[in-house]
Amino acid sequence: MWLFTMKNCIQPLLATLVAAALAGCASTPSPMPGAGGPSGAPAASSTASKPRIERAADLPRFSYPVSGDLIALMNNPAQFKPLVEKIRQDYSGVLATYDIAENTTQRQYLGLLTQVAMLDGRYDDAMALAARSKALQDKPADKLLSGLVTRAVVAAVKKHSDRESAAFKQEVAKTIRAELDAMPFAVVQNDVKQFKASSEFLGAALITGQIREVLQPVATQTGALSSDMAPAMVSSQYALTYILPLKNTLIATYTAYLAANQVDKPNIWAARDVQLPPGRNYKPVTVAVWDSGVDPALFANQRINNGAATFIAFDKYSLPANTELLPITPEVQANLKQMQNRSKGLSDAQSNIDSAEATEVKTFLSGLKPADYKNAIEALTLTGNYQHGTHVAGIALAGNPYARLVNARIDFGHTLLPDPCPTPELEARGVRAIAAYVDFMKKTGVQVANMSWGGDVKSYETSLEQCNIGKDAAERKTLARGYFQAQWDGLKAAMATAPGIVFVAAAGNSGNDATFNEAYPASIVLPNLITVGAVDKSGDEAAFTSYGPTVAVHANGYQVDSFVPGGDRVAFSGTSMAAPQVANLAAKLLAVNPQLTTTEVIGLIKNTAEKTADGRRTLINPAKALAARVRYLFMGQSYCKSLALAKAQRSR
Repeated sequence: MWLFTMKNCIQPLLATLVAAALAGCASTPSPMPGAGGPSGAPAASSTASKPRIERAADLPRFSYPVSGDLIALMNNPAQFKPLVEKIRQDYSGVLATYDIAENTTQRQYLGLLTQVAMLDGRYDDAMALAARSKALQDKPADKLLSGLVTRAVVAAVKKHSDRESAAFKQEVAKTIRAELDAMPFAVVQNDVKQFKASSEFLGAALITGQIREVLQPVATQTGALSSDMAPAMVSSQYALTYILPLKNTLIATYTAYLAANQVDKPNIWAARDVQLPPGRNYKPVTVAVWDSGVDPALFANQRINNGAATFIAFDKYSLPANTELLPITPEVQANLKQMQNRSKGLSDAQSNIDSAEATEVKTFLSGLKPADYKNAIEALTLTGNYQHGTHVAGIALAGNPYARLVNARIDFGHTLLPDPCPTPELEARGVRAIAAYVDFMKKTGVQVANMSWGGDVKSYETSLEQCNIGKDAAERKTLARGYFQAQWDGLKAAMATAPGIVFVAAAGNSGNDATFNEAYPASIVLPNLITVGAVDKSGDEAAFTSYGPTVAVHANGYQVDSFVPGGDRVAFSGTSMAAPQVANLAAKLLAVNPQLTTTEVIGLIKNTAEKTADGRRTLINPAKALAARVRYLFMGQSYCKSLALAKAQRSR
């Protein structure tokens, strides 16, 4: 189906447990492709004569022959070291050969090379690589924290040869704490909280689970792993070698630091919020939540009541479906309360909230047995998907009694391997499903549509490899481009046929440039589409938020409280939670001034947003936007009528 590559934005913590624990290495590495090159740490060089890579999909691909049990291979130095060396050469080569347009991708390459250097015992090289990565950081917290654990481990290694000794661990803790104490707590606290939580979740099964359940089936079928997948083995070995043995040290150090800095960040959003009071002469405005489905019982009084159907749904095969909520497995259904508690525990842990749910899920994940990894992660992911649409809807409709809900349900994949695999027939049905969703929205009078999901071309390539489709990387690249372009073009064309709908897209949680990654809908440019990045309650940039030229505004996406199916309230983080706050604002603007066009709504949101001093964030201001909309009331109306409306609004 067309959404097989879509990734909802729920809880970056769950998707990056191991990566967050490694974040202090240099930059969180992801499996990215490389090209052949020289040995040793790559030297920084001028980009003047290098070919420039403007899109992630244009990075060179490589393939690595592997056979047998991958965990056994990792434990066999004679076999694993040559593989790691080839990967190192490829990553070094791509940095030496190409000018990569995006800093995040460069940092991902350098992050992996730092891990390789640490595994090789080349500690000076590791420090140099980490320093290069740190120099490429853009976000304020990352500029301070990048390479934290690397520096601490190297400092300890140079004083104590026994990495299992108490003296070694004490030196690591001492170095980390000294660096943290020199940093502004307000800037780094969210990241340190996530470092702490990720360390608490960490266990051997969690580290190696992707190797066993995702990489192993591919290697068994094909006898090779692409440069999109093989580097995960390096990161896992690094985690097992350097991070897991320091688990208790890292937890204790982060815990002590956070306890010594009990200063809560100010909340800028309360003063900016606007609640529309009921009973005013405002016009109902129809809001579509294009997502994993909404619990209808929670919004019974706000569903559309114009005689039209209240929802549209397609399943993962892009076939029409008849349920308003994402279907869940019998196992998850039987344990739904426990699964929802674990979702809450993940969220609480991310905020350093010492709840019973957080304690339980930490114990559960850190103690996973290898055989239980697949079922555990898939069940948690499915639960998150099941909750996602309802949580988004609660944010989009909050404080607006004039909002009327349309439920446009899609299926988010939750399995570790693709299900279904991409095929021409599936993709063709997907394109038709896109058009059907937008046609339904037009027929039901939707004026605002929230899209807290996304996909990209590289996701197609990865799925094709995991499904053993395509004889080599070149064929997968061609197939992926065709499938991706069909979805991109279909989505853009469908939204363009609905100029009366304000489409709101989440930027994504990969921390990458959405345009470089060709993420859709986030990087699509249309006059009726606005893309939203995430900040925290103080307006500081969220570590996970994607960015780029199409990300027009930012809203709170850190620990945002809303409903989950059944009526409980939980705080989740992600650009998924930021986007519906902009959808919420758009709906309020249209409720109080229904004559606004989509262009005017988006213009009001942008023009009343406030640029931060560093120029990186543009923070929405709902109160200012609602006040500014008064000037539009003067257009095309008599002065007296406009004055009366303005006076009524001031008394609201």
